Amino acid sequence: VLGFALQYRIGQLYMISKHSHEQSDRGEGVEVVQNEPYEDPNHGNGQLTEKRVYLNSKLPSWARAVVPKIFYVTEKAWNYYPYTITEYTCSFLPKFSIHIETKYEDNKGSNDSIFDKEAKDLEREVCFIDIASDEIPERYYKESEDPKFFKSQKTGRGQLKEGWRETHQPIMCSYKLVTVKFEVWGLQTRVEQFVHKVVRDILLIGHRQAFAWVDEWYDMTMDEVREFERATQEATNKKIGIFPPAISISNISMPSSTRSAPSSAPSTPLSTDAPDFLTVPKDRPRKKSAPETLTLPDPSK
Repeated sequence: VLGFALQYRIGQLYMISKHSHEQSDRGEGVEVVQNEPYEDPNHGNGQLTEKRVYLNSKLPSWARAVVPKIFYVTEKAWNYYPYTITEYTCSFLPKFSIHIETKYEDNKGSNDSIFDKEAKDLEREVCFIDIASDEIPERYYKESEDPKFFKSQKTGRGQLKEGWRETHQPIMCSYKLVTVKFEVWGLQTRVEQFVHKVVRDILLIGHRQAFAWVDEWYDMTMDEVREFERATQEATNKKIGIFPPAISISNISMPSSTRSAPSSAPSTPLSTDAPDFLTVPKDRPRKKSAPETLTLPDPSK
């Protein structure tokens, strides 16, 4: 079990780096701001990653009508595998946040009480994601990344047919508790529903890719995938035209007294005061061809 858990972690890190690089171009994409060891008194040693996701052109037309021309979403992830916390905030909307807690177990998704200690009183909707059977947006589909057709040369895994979760070994499940908040009158329900759909699509696409890319990362050690992550992050930052200080990744633990895990969504510096009320201009032209989904990186990490 430990061997497969390590395989999943390596595959996850590889997928996030490669996917972010593929989706970044022309000033938009994923800028890695911070990636360093992090120690928490409760969860132990982990990794803190902070990213800025520039994605204005990928927003649907109704969202572009109410946001600045250039903005970014900040992603902070505290990875204490097999437990992670990921939080998203917006550069100009302090009332918007996404909070994702992730736990990993070696089962097929049969633990219905895994998050019983977290947010007991909140209404929840359980959504199962099947990487082989669920449909993805057509523009993201690649036959080479379809688990129904892909067959790994190194592991023999693949060609997941209907009912694969009942028979396939080894198997594990990524459980995610996703909370979306957008406290702006008139747009709250629409934005929250949209974000939940986006998060679901991201998780589906990302895990399909991690499975289909297994022959690329299967022989990697943790040190090798961390080096791949560092090199890819540097190349991605250059690809979107951002040149921050060089990113260093180390396995040296930081003192627990200097850092602690977050208790709520981190605040994001604002360039301007956020409006108390936002409405979509009636006379603003809408492009019928505007995309209805956006792409973010896998919020697990």
